[in-house]
Amino acid sequence: MQTPPNFLDSNALPGALPGLTRRSVDLVVIHCSATPNGKVVRQGLPGELGALNCAQVINAWHAARGFSRRYSARSFNPQLPSIGYHFVVDLDGTVLTGRHVDEVPAQAAGFNATAIGVCLIGGAEREGRYTDAQWTSLRELVQWLLDEYGLPAAAPQRISDSTADLGYRMVGGVCGHRDLSPDKDGDGLIEPGEWIKTCPGFEVQLWLDAGMTPMPEHFIEGGL
Repeated sequence: MQTPPNFLDSNALPGALPGLTRRSVDLVVIHCSATPNGKVVRQGLPGELGALNCAQVINAWHAARGFSRRYSARSFNPQLPSIGYHFVVDLDGTVLTGRHVDEVPAQAAGFNATAIGVCLIGGAEREGRYTDAQWTSLRELVQWLLDEYGLPAAAPQRISDSTADLGYRMVGGVCGHRDLSPDKDGDGLIEPGEWIKTCPGFEVQLWLDAGMTPMPEHFIEGGL
């Protein structure tokens, strides 16, 4: 794996991790933390005893839900033994790593085996709004992932598969968590009434079609 973009934090991704093999990845799923748009997610202040950054807070949430990483992978980010995502994008645009990219995530039941999970801080409201710095980092991160895994900057294909948990697979692209929902009426569209979740609060396909440029209504300035 090539050197990741320089916007990643100090937890640079290793080319390989002992005990893990290179995964086949064909899906990038964008999530949100389901916290108020623009609100800082942390415990305490940096440098204080017991302070937690946004990835560490999410790790605590996931631990409470019973998530647990493989012991063989915990040499990478050992302080995050439970986090389900591979990347977390904070309000200031910092991208924090969670699970190693060769670890199976815990982020979208039925679609984890070949997926990468990316979480934006915010998005509790039905219409997710994120900072300019978050949108910039999301674009660079997703483009890097697409280049690394040879994926198109497009919505994935939905393929019927009786062996899959939900009877279908999503292959070859980028989508939001809500886009994985079942197409209950079979019209080929995943409409709001069919969403299992509203996450990440914006139409990922429209974002991709616009060259990874968000609509104005999905911007928020700063944090609360």
